[in-house]
Amino acid sequence: MPIDCSLEVRPLTAEEFQELDYRVMGHAFDSQNMLGRLCEKGVYQHDLQARLLADGFHSVRIEVPVCVFHEDFAKEYFLNLVADDALYELKTVAALGGEHQAQLLNRLFLLGIPRGKLINFRSAKVQGKIHASGVTPEDRHRFHVDSRRWQEVSEGCGTLGRMMRDLLADWGAFLDFKLYEEALTHFFGGQFAVVKSLPLTRDGISLGTQGFHVHSPGAAFRVTAVTRQIEAMETHLRRLLALTELHALQWINLNHADIQFITISK
Repeated sequence: MPIDCSLEVRPLTAEEFQELDYRVMGHAFDSQNMLGRLCEKGVYQHDLQARLLADGFHSVRIEVPVCVFHEDFAKEYFLNLVADDALYELKTVAALGGEHQAQLLNRLFLLGIPRGKLINFRSAKVQGKIHASGVTPEDRHRFHVDSRRWQEVSEGCGTLGRMMRDLLADWGAFLDFKLYEEALTHFFGGQFAVVKSLPLTRDGISLGTQGFHVHSPGAAFRVTAVTRQIEAMETHLRRLLALTELHALQWINLNHADIQFITISK
């Protein structure tokens, strides 16, 4: 099985989640009121776990591992808190943002459950926000790959395209784009073999170096999850490529179920 979790998490209806969440949030507020808002995340995790168990929750687990496999690649994620099948991601940040929502959604997709909640203890008052994915495990395997603008400029480029298709077939779409990038890097020899600091120049002026994922001589790949202003992103990738000695940049963009394979060349 490509995705393995040691804990079976049952999908909750909106009503079931809200009923549990009312109790969870009460204890989250009590936790911040007693501990203050300056503790590290692990402190709130353990305090909330103890409070929920004392309140009669049957199962309250923290840092539950979820492992994603493909051949000899493995990536481990951790669920911050699961209380009677209700999933929570706990944060200690100035304010909740899009990156935190993306982290929670990635966990929902991995587990195949419809909703979870972010809780932030660092703000003046505990912040909580429920997110629903609306994407089923079956939906994640209904993706479309558009490779009309993909060119195999090297043998490594052909391998790159096949590897990415294999990952999508195994895991489906919608997962964190960095997961696919890490897997591709692994299969091309790992971080030290793939990630290279390349010199950037403009009109003969040295501008320093920048890291690229180089999968074959003269060609690098970039995996993104751009859903808006895709043409603008391509423009900036072309500008970046122009500063290097690379002759091609293979761009794989995960736009939800629409997967784009694009070759950007000089």
